[in-house]
Amino acid sequence: MRKFLILLLIASAFSCESTHPLVSRDNSDPTKYIDVITEQDLKTMLYVVASDEMEGRETGSKGQKKAGLYMIEQYKKNGISFPKGAKDYYQTVPAAFLNAKRNENLPDSENIWAYIEGSEKPDEVLVISAHYDHVGIKNGDIYNGADDDGSGTVAVMEMAKAFAKAKKDGHGPKRSILFLHVTGEEHGLHGSRYYSENPLFPIANTIADINIDMIGRRDVEHAQTNNYVYVIGADRLSSDLHNAVVSQNEKYTKVALDFKFNDPKDPNHFYERSDHYNFAKHGIPAVFFFNGVHEDYHGKGDEPQKIEYDALTKRTQLAFVVAWDLANRAQRPVVDKK
Repeated sequence: MRKFLILLLIASAFSCESTHPLVSRDNSDPTKYIDVITEQDLKTMLYVVASDEMEGRETGSKGQKKAGLYMIEQYKKNGISFPKGAKDYYQTVPAAFLNAKRNENLPDSENIWAYIEGSEKPDEVLVISAHYDHVGIKNGDIYNGADDDGSGTVAVMEMAKAFAKAKKDGHGPKRSILFLHVTGEEHGLHGSRYYSENPLFPIANTIADINIDMIGRRDVEHAQTNNYVYVIGADRLSSDLHNAVVSQNEKYTKVALDFKFNDPKDPNHFYERSDHYNFAKHGIPAVFFFNGVHEDYHGKGDEPQKIEYDALTKRTQLAFVVAWDLANRAQRPVVDKK
């Protein structure tokens, strides 16, 4: 009888440890969850997001809304809810906002968000972002935007699935994560600007933004290999964020990190041209993962069959391990640069 009671107490202790939100868990190694991110899942989702059925996902269009419904279905399927404090998966971005500093006639559109609450520091929030709009239909041709930014869209969903699996196993992130799909990027970074000016969670509590925009192909400068990614902005505000990208890559993914476009003097100014910039403007450390432009950039040839799914998978895994580090480290990244 005594032996039975001892075993019962041990079992009870383990049970409490696995469910109590304040118990510190060893989340130092994400290896088990890297493999949740698969080439096949990314490909399956991208062939839907970048299909003709979505009509090029123009901001506020029927096709974009259809793509948004598909994305929400995937979040529900993986047991990932909308954020705490929101009534659903949508943040409405009004037409008046989309059409203001421009002479356009865009309808209301939506940012889409999903959320995993942190186990120990739930009030601190990591944002993982990608835009899901593209340029729509031109002269009867559908511009499907598989790389721009279908690749980033499915990467964020796949990362969310991996974090959800970790949480189910008792290794959920210690900080909260907001998976944010923004609209209106192609018209001037409108969706991310709207969120940064109307945040669901206080900007002061937002520890960093990992932004993913075009990670499914290669540019002419890397014609011989797709085992690279451009890293832009990580060191602009925080040496901690830069160090996290470098160290996590060295440990787990070993992608060649190309910092060419991180140079403030680079004439392309990619740092100012994607959604991370609207977080950086508010003093939030941000990193932008990017494969560079190619012959189908903003062209009708940006189709899912041209995506290099091995590269897409590895770059998604890199973004995931960086997110894992930021969500679980003892201290948030320090802002030590202007």
